[in-house]
Amino acid sequence: MTDRSHTVLLYSDDPQVRERMRLAIGTRPAADLAVEFVEAGTYADCIRLTDTYEIDLMLLDGEAAPAGGLGIARQIRDEFAAPPPIVVAIARAADKWLAAYAEVDATLRLPLDPIATGQTVAALLRGQDAALPGAGGPALPA
Repeated sequence: MTDRSHTVLLYSDDPQVRERMRLAIGTRPAADLAVEFVEAGTYADCIRLTDTYEIDLMLLDGEAAPAGGLGIARQIRDEFAAPPPIVVAIARAADKWLAAYAEVDATLRLPLDPIATGQTVAALLRGQDAALPGAGGPALPA
């Protein structure tokens, strides 16, 4: 087991969605990985936390309003030299093309499946490709 705790940023305008994200990941998405969470409920909070903390992974709500997770993902990719891995939770498979445009590392379908979520988060924190069965990276059907 590792002593290092990875910081995961959860973004959604809905506190219940952030809670479901946290529960789907858990504090140990894999036996060798521990995570702690920082939460953002607004676009401004999300950007501030990204600037303030060493974020190891971002899980963004693609359904958030007024700033959706896909738009924030694209902005992070454009503005940060070395952005963390980004996962966006989407409700519609048709949004996969937007996820590809936003250059996210993986997408997950809402409601979140805890097994797929844990596998995706663990793979990305280990620096692996998130194209796992059930993870639904941008090239895979959701």
